[in-house]
Amino acid sequence: MLQIERVKLELDQEEGLLRQKAVAALRVPEGELLSVQVLRRAIDARDGVRFVYTLRAEVKNEKNVLRRCKNKNVSPVSETPYRLPAPVSPPERPPVVVGAGPGGLFCALALARCGARPILIERGRDVERRRRDVERFWETGRLDGESNVQFGEGGAGAFSDGKLNTGTRDTRHRFILETLVSHGAPESILYDARPHVGTDYLRRVLVSMRRELEALGCEIRFGHRLTGLETANGVMAALDIMGPEGPYRLPAENAVLALGNSARDTFAMLHAAGVPMEPKPLAVGVRIEHRQADIDLARYRALAGHPRLPAASYKLSCHLENGRGVFSFCVCPGGEVVAAASEPDRVVTNGMSCYARSGSNCNGGLLVGVTPADFPDSGPLAGIAFQRELEERAYAAGGGGFLAPAQRVEDFLLRRASAGPGSVLPTCRPGVTWSNLWEVLPEWLCRSLADALPVLDRKVRGYAAPDAVLTAVETRSSCPLRILRGEDGQSAFRGLWPCGEGAGYAGGILSAAADGLRTAEKVLAGM
Repeated sequence: MLQIERVKLELDQEEGLLRQKAVAALRVPEGELLSVQVLRRAIDARDGVRFVYTLRAEVKNEKNVLRRCKNKNVSPVSETPYRLPAPVSPPERPPVVVGAGPGGLFCALALARCGARPILIERGRDVERRRRDVERFWETGRLDGESNVQFGEGGAGAFSDGKLNTGTRDTRHRFILETLVSHGAPESILYDARPHVGTDYLRRVLVSMRRELEALGCEIRFGHRLTGLETANGVMAALDIMGPEGPYRLPAENAVLALGNSARDTFAMLHAAGVPMEPKPLAVGVRIEHRQADIDLARYRALAGHPRLPAASYKLSCHLENGRGVFSFCVCPGGEVVAAASEPDRVVTNGMSCYARSGSNCNGGLLVGVTPADFPDSGPLAGIAFQRELEERAYAAGGGGFLAPAQRVEDFLLRRASAGPGSVLPTCRPGVTWSNLWEVLPEWLCRSLADALPVLDRKVRGYAAPDAVLTAVETRSSCPLRILRGEDGQSAFRGLWPCGEGAGYAGGILSAAADGLRTAEKVLAGM
């Protein structure tokens, strides 16, 4: 197979022309091109706006074509597809996977497809009931501590934009994307440079994956929370579980900890049980919200609003003189800001959008890098205490009911309280309380945000527009600790397998799912 890079189409050109473009790039007669496939599609808005493709082509006499075409954008490619490990006989004690986020789901899927018949434990509810619980929370401010944006089938990603970006390369990624598509995700995630599923499609995918897991013999237990570990001579023996009918003991020689990054009570239990862990850096800040039309104009200029162009996004960062890094995170074009708390009396914000990204606003995290030196002490759980303090400040400033404190950018830069919105109407549910964030968040955090805004505005015009809305506080961008594991994937307790984002080994849906597969491979190797 041959790969052809940097194939460009103008906005008024149809994708049917890609075959013709491939023929020209390869310098072959039409009949020698056997097939052409889109591997990647991106938008280049640096000089005008156009689509840029990477294609994979099958041709007759590949060696001759490659020697003859002399095109630097054409190269041979061979990729070994990811394969699951060999099947195993179901063990007497099935492996237990704790957590039904992307890491846990793909770990359980790999175990189930290989015949291990795992048990999947999830403290929250299935996605259908969870959706009703979350909608009720956003409408009324009544939080269910076990079924919310953080806990339940699909993890926190089930109420997000469903982005599948990652900075790493892994043969598992294609397998994950194809699996998601087979369960109902849009086929565009296979080739878009910035693939996203959208929260609406994610819910359908989760239901379909659950049905496959159950058909393969995986036992799924919703509403069951891990409360303790039982070990013998440093080896896993059983898990203590709190279920709907009360506590029980679950024998387990292999237990995968695919916890979400908000499982704070579970982290405390594991720390008390002697599971080695360490604090790690994270980032905290606010959601910043603009009119989507303004972001489209900044990115696409005169072509903003073109029917073939998606809602525009951005990726921004800067390094300040105070040594802090400030960056955009989890940008949700055409989305909304939502309450994402999992504990009472603490406000947390996040962004969410559906696949169509058709909302009137664009929002994204505006975060400041934090290191363990910023935490109140040096223990493994210090980052959680740091997060909680910010969330409690935001709850108090919001006035209760999980209303989030918000401020216009112009007022924020002038350090004065906002009295109400301008042209950007906040989408945050259940609502906002207009505030002065300088009185809510630490001085160093506000100062870093204030210093970064004009710098980022030079990269995307209008980013620091007076009416843009800052909503506090975003604290759950990543886990503030890491559960230590060895090269073999196990904790110091043999048979205990830390996995995914909550364990500190991933950052997002795709990388967490890949770590879930990686962990399943190691568990299966020992069976």
